[in-house]
Amino acid sequence: MGLKLENIAKSYKDRVILDQFSLEFKPGSITCLFGPSGCGKTTLLNLMGGITRADSGSVSGFPEEKISFIFQETRLLPWKTVLGNVLFPLIGKLPGSQAVETARKFIRLVGLENEEAFYPYQLSGGMKQRVSIARAFAFPGSLILMDEAFQNLDNTLKYNILDSFLKIWKEDGRTVIFVTHDIDEAVKLGQEIIFLNHNPLQIIRSVSTSEGLSEAVKSAVREIYYP
Repeated sequence: MGLKLENIAKSYKDRVILDQFSLEFKPGSITCLFGPSGCGKTTLLNLMGGITRADSGSVSGFPEEKISFIFQETRLLPWKTVLGNVLFPLIGKLPGSQAVETARKFIRLVGLENEEAFYPYQLSGGMKQRVSIARAFAFPGSLILMDEAFQNLDNTLKYNILDSFLKIWKEDGRTVIFVTHDIDEAVKLGQEIIFLNHNPLQIIRSVSTSEGLSEAVKSAVREIYYP
């Protein structure tokens, strides 16, 4: 089943966020939703994840029990270690020994095998985000949703973590949808970038890697947001 939003409407009081909005995603790819702050990207992501319900329209192909999230805030459990945090969403999903093996596999892939007994207060911001990435991929789901997940990181650290993310994704092939207003993140991760604007949210353009992503994105940003 495809991942689809069809004729979605969503308002908050007198503010219309979405009006007859439709969008379809390609499974097994990384899609970036790019647009200015406050345009409704997070609302869109929350609709896909079942956190928010549409006023009307249909959301299909997004099984809530199969979705992992990576948020701007890492949302780690402070009383659990790195291993415990990655293991936590696997409880009841995988047999005990398999769950531990899976958690440790993804902890290794993000380069934290020597810190698996550390608690969140002992980790840097970048390490915490690596744990959240490991946790999202360890969960036996089919879709990862990310909301401004790298916004609070400096550029050097951000690119190191993006490299870790891509390394895992290339082995895993999970469907990933992420929102950002950072063009560097969009170019680095996105196989397709969907440009959005607001009042209400609308699709301005979609650019795929087959079009020469980096130059096409730069051109689109200039034309759409800085005419």
